[in-house]
Amino acid sequence: MTLTKRLLGASAVALLAATGALAQDVAREDTVIFDLDRTIKDPSNFNWFTPGTKRMHGAHQAMWEPLFILNYGTGELDPWLATGFEANDDSTEFTISLREGVEWSDGAAFTADDVTFTVNMALTNEEISSREAATIRAQVASVEKIDDLTVKFTLNNPNPRFMVENFGVRIFGSFLIMPEHIWNGQDPATFAFSSPIGTGPYTLTSAATNRAIWDRNDDWWGAKTGFMDLPEPLRLIWLESGGEESRAQLMATNQLDAAQNVSVGTFEAIRAQNSNVTAWYDDFPYAAADPCARQLEINTTVAPWDNANLRRAVAMIIDRTQIANVAAEGATVPSRTMFAEYGSMAPFIDAVVEAGLDLPARGDMEAGKAMIEAEGWSMNGDGVYEKDGEELAVKIHVNSASTEYTRTIDVIVEQLNRAGIKASSVPVENGVFWGEVLPFGAYEMSYSWLSCGSVNEPWASMGRYTVKDVVPVGERSPGFNNTARWDGPEAEAYSEIVDGMANLPLGDEAIPGMVAEAYQHLDAGMPFIPLVQSFKLLPMNETYWTGWPSNDNYYNHPFFWWNHTHQIIHNLEKAG
Repeated sequence: MTLTKRLLGASAVALLAATGALAQDVAREDTVIFDLDRTIKDPSNFNWFTPGTKRMHGAHQAMWEPLFILNYGTGELDPWLATGFEANDDSTEFTISLREGVEWSDGAAFTADDVTFTVNMALTNEEISSREAATIRAQVASVEKIDDLTVKFTLNNPNPRFMVENFGVRIFGSFLIMPEHIWNGQDPATFAFSSPIGTGPYTLTSAATNRAIWDRNDDWWGAKTGFMDLPEPLRLIWLESGGEESRAQLMATNQLDAAQNVSVGTFEAIRAQNSNVTAWYDDFPYAAADPCARQLEINTTVAPWDNANLRRAVAMIIDRTQIANVAAEGATVPSRTMFAEYGSMAPFIDAVVEAGLDLPARGDMEAGKAMIEAEGWSMNGDGVYEKDGEELAVKIHVNSASTEYTRTIDVIVEQLNRAGIKASSVPVENGVFWGEVLPFGAYEMSYSWLSCGSVNEPWASMGRYTVKDVVPVGERSPGFNNTARWDGPEAEAYSEIVDGMANLPLGDEAIPGMVAEAYQHLDAGMPFIPLVQSFKLLPMNETYWTGWPSNDNYYNHPFFWWNHTHQIIHNLEKAG
């Protein structure tokens, strides 16, 4: 059965029909259709401060522009609504220069008043619970307007990463500025902003639970000021695809231009029908690296895994190449360190590798077994290590929401069992995994990506495992930091170095050496085991549009549900 016949079910037909009906007044070749992997729960609510309100259906890709956009390749902040910033010597004050001539889509000027107003809303309204607002409250002491195009932030504590963390689209989004002339006098916790405006080159045409449509504003400030030409697409649609099979059908039949993550097999089936479909790499392994590299968390308080040498033995036994080949169908690579493999992270990854602290791609079972035996364990008649009448066993918790997760742990369980460790998988549903298992330390080992954070500098990830965040099992780990409860001399030595790194300016020449020094203690303590790079295989369709980001066209990464998607849209050109 062909992919078309197999996948063209009722849901796909309905989506195709809906797309055609919605876009009938704009030609298909002038329209870009993006995959939306979730339902829009409240299509009339555009208040991004309110819990549960999403903004990846075009709101922060087409309408709301960021101040800066982090370039994953260079590690630099590309100016957008702002032109630059300056920090004082101890990184407690940041002064931002805004771009002249920026306008809201209703013609009102975008100025420092909008920035200070929006930030003060977050500072003075505790009921605003969005992550970005909470971060601003935790970091900012005050914000003031210097003039119409200049804003000064005073922080509670030194933070050289302040700009990239809050206004640079480091991961997914940024703190978004709202128009004071519309929000003034509104309750920010309840205001729906149902007729939203932004500074971006598109305005909302309509929204429903399964799609949002945005049409180009030919009076966009960027074109008028010479900042950038108008983007070529006249219309953008974010369309809920209904899952991998439906998105495959839509992509194969040119009803979708950018799709969410698919498996290698599905991608190859799509391309067999539509040769215009490509991905980050044109050839295998196709996928781009995601910021959140995968790892095996270890609860360092639970015997016998409170023994660092046993944790290091497990790291030696695990064959990361097999995980990449089986769980990811070869679409990713083994992790060498805790970090995501981006160009801007190369100096820090290289420092670890040069120190000889990187992990091997293939496991060394015999070496791992020798480490176990050195701790007094011996193999019993059932092929399981035993000591003082107790078998060496481990239960590994895994989120059952994805086959990637469960496949990975199945591979690890099989590897550990072959080595003489009695391992088993404990699948739990998503809410339990993130709500109970990880934060409260209710596991021996678990599969996750809690080192996520560093994409342009190392502290964001390394700072998550310092002793300041150690809490007893049964108490919630702050921000999912150090759920391993890693403590003791190695952890203290590691923390001292990493804490010293925290206030150094980004790009300080001492940082790579400090990373290698701290990593010696991390390697000795092994509170988690890096496994493989995370991956996103995102089909991009060149039938109507070219200019998609790729490894050969690396102006930035391809995650089109992020706030940096403005760059993608501006790079698109009509095919032919």
